[in-house]
Amino acid sequence: MDQGNTAFMLIAAALVLLMTPGLAFFYGGLVKAKSVISMMMLSFGALGLIGVLWVVYGYAIAFPGAEGLIAPWSIDWSAIGLSSLLETPEDAAYPPLAFVAFQATFAILTVALVSGAIADRAKFGAWMIFAAVWATVVYFPVASWVFNFGLAEDGSFAYGGWITYGMQEFFGVGAIDFAGGTAVHINAGAAALALALVLGKRVGFSKGAHVPHNPPFVLLGAGLLWFGWFGFNAGSELAADGTAALAFVNTIAAPAAALLAWLLVEKLKDGKPTSVGAASGAVAGLVAITPACASLTPIWAIVLGVVAGAVCALAIDLKFKWGFDDSLDVVGIHLVGGLIGTLYLGFFANGTGLIYSGDPTQLLVQAIAALAVLAYSFVLAYVIGFAIQKTIGFRVKDEDEIAGIDTVVHGEEGYKLETV
Repeated sequence: MDQGNTAFMLIAAALVLLMTPGLAFFYGGLVKAKSVISMMMLSFGALGLIGVLWVVYGYAIAFPGAEGLIAPWSIDWSAIGLSSLLETPEDAAYPPLAFVAFQATFAILTVALVSGAIADRAKFGAWMIFAAVWATVVYFPVASWVFNFGLAEDGSFAYGGWITYGMQEFFGVGAIDFAGGTAVHINAGAAALALALVLGKRVGFSKGAHVPHNPPFVLLGAGLLWFGWFGFNAGSELAADGTAALAFVNTIAAPAAALLAWLLVEKLKDGKPTSVGAASGAVAGLVAITPACASLTPIWAIVLGVVAGAVCALAIDLKFKWGFDDSLDVVGIHLVGGLIGTLYLGFFANGTGLIYSGDPTQLLVQAIAALAVLAYSFVLAYVIGFAIQKTIGFRVKDEDEIAGIDTVVHGEEGYKLETV
């Protein structure tokens, strides 16, 4: 067993886990003051719930072995409760549980990302039911499509999920998604769009009606997200090597460029660059570089960051033009940013991208992967959310939303000012 790589993976897992509390601060600062506890609790609720489900059966669904190529919903029954993974084979590079822990943090974060679309108006209990069902029927199978792989005894590729490996059978190349542009960001963004449509618009929804109550929280959250993202991207190599180093550098370059691009768009469009814009731009760049971090030169990573920052800065206004209330711009940042990063590889991926090979096949398989995950997640998220709304109710009453749902749902206030 390689203790260095094992330590690398465990540290990366801890970094990614930190992203969910970071997301809670990022989202919490963006909502109104009377909803900050409720908003942050959606992330912490996902942390608790998905952490348990992953151990009980999530890993067994997401990593079913060779069956995942044909039937991604298959279950490795021996992995239920992780009992079969407690011992480390003598020839293993790292303990199986290190990989389990690393992938658990991806599942937790992906579910938490969805919550940004339903800020200020969602019941906590309904959200927890949605999170459990969506993770089970959407995230765990999609993770299998992207991340499930295995090696033969001679170290050669043996099997894998249909997105990253299965399409090689038909097209000669599989889709590239190093750290989860499809499985995490397109997946979460599509589900967020579905829930925004199911729950409807907030009371008084219009441009400028809902402003962030705490920009310092937003900046703190973005900083924690960026810090954790090094584990997210570099850690996906599962080894401390040159590929991990490339992913690490690109995780600096792309979001830095996206931050600047977002601020420039804000300056040109609205006259002032904002702190929330800086944080949002950095996150947009992080989203876009996620699938591409190990397949681009640093210069092309900067170009990707510029494109993602500028386009996402414009895309967040689509909700006002098209009439859906994606409260915290999960669609504009994660869905759009994920699509940009995934499709960009079709042009600029080292070796196989169109500009290197002259062959559009890589672009084709990237598009198939992106659209398949988008459609699958959107449809099932809409069905699950609609069923919850029509049975127990997903949305709080209008009067509770206006008053602020922290005290109604959790019996707490984010800010308690007392006079002496």
